[in-house]
Amino acid sequence: MGAGGRMSDPPNGKKTAAEALKRAPHEKPPFTIGDLKKAIPAHCFEKSLVTSFRYLIQDLLMAYALYYVATNYIDQYLPSPLNYVAWAAYIAVQGCVLTGAWVVGHECDHDAFSNYNWINDLVGLVVHSSLLVPYFSWKISHRRHHANTQSLENDEVYVPRFKSNIRNYYKLFNNPPGRVIVWLTTLLIGFPLYLMFNVSGHKYERWTSHYDPHSPLYSDRERKEIIISDVAILAVIYGLYKLVLAKGFAWVFCVYGGPLLVVNGWFVLITILNHTHPSLPYYDSTEWDWLRGALCTVDRDYGILNKVFHNVCNAHVCHHIFSMIPHYHGLEATEAMKPILGEYYQYDGTPILKAMYREMKECIYVEKDEGETKGVYWYRSKF
Repeated sequence: MGAGGRMSDPPNGKKTAAEALKRAPHEKPPFTIGDLKKAIPAHCFEKSLVTSFRYLIQDLLMAYALYYVATNYIDQYLPSPLNYVAWAAYIAVQGCVLTGAWVVGHECDHDAFSNYNWINDLVGLVVHSSLLVPYFSWKISHRRHHANTQSLENDEVYVPRFKSNIRNYYKLFNNPPGRVIVWLTTLLIGFPLYLMFNVSGHKYERWTSHYDPHSPLYSDRERKEIIISDVAILAVIYGLYKLVLAKGFAWVFCVYGGPLLVVNGWFVLITILNHTHPSLPYYDSTEWDWLRGALCTVDRDYGILNKVFHNVCNAHVCHHIFSMIPHYHGLEATEAMKPILGEYYQYDGTPILKAMYREMKECIYVEKDEGETKGVYWYRSKF
């Protein structure tokens, strides 16, 4: 592998299975966060309010155009069953477009949308609430995830299991049909379950929910913000209730509910695949430090959807190291860092469906290598 560091990425852009699964370095890197920052052009750290709004408005205009075409033409001009096929296509495409809007809202979580905190919070509150995500609640827990990535004790989400904690039903589903069922269930309800019940999140001593102002997720000074998030979500739910009364449940589901399920599914898939990979180590408190944790994410290739999703998938390593860099500078910053990162930069171009199945099969629990004394853990799949 050369200094460019695409994990032995060959000239044709594809890799063998062995190259894709090669373990990432887990030792302290020979560079610092300062070295990486110096390698990135200064303008990549600049946030443009106009540019950020341009991307958001672009996404919203595309969403409105899809809505207009669907509600004015599908049922009026297409006979059954073609209208059902058209509605399914609308739901899929609209879900992708709204995922892009979700990503722009996510910029607000990290104050990467603009230099004005109040604008970031206002835009983030509107965008996230419109997609039934409690903005301040998510912002707080998500920042904790960024602050503790790959820490077995302190990471906020997608904390891996140990072999001793594996329950019997994991063995029951450890087969091709079982993995498909697990993936479909995870994509469909995984994100709501995390928000409501902290499923797959950091374990606390008592019941934890993003909607509970007194949840152990939050400090006393943050509780008012959680109430604001909850009120905003309730306002959206009330609006949807009134819309159901006026238009009917089927109409609201086709126009809004179906695309929202797609958004949630993409969000879960993106975050799992960016943080779950056989090559990535986890650290306990004896080994973990922030930079090594931030390096333990992997860039993925979603084809044309990279652009639709504003490169959140294929510039995720950069996002974890410098989360204040706006998405429209993410790829440039990634390319600038790669000569410094070398083998610490992780990229996997495996087709997404194949990667989904492989990660579900290979990444079941973590443990140390035999005879290893350091607090470095790797994924295992054998019971």
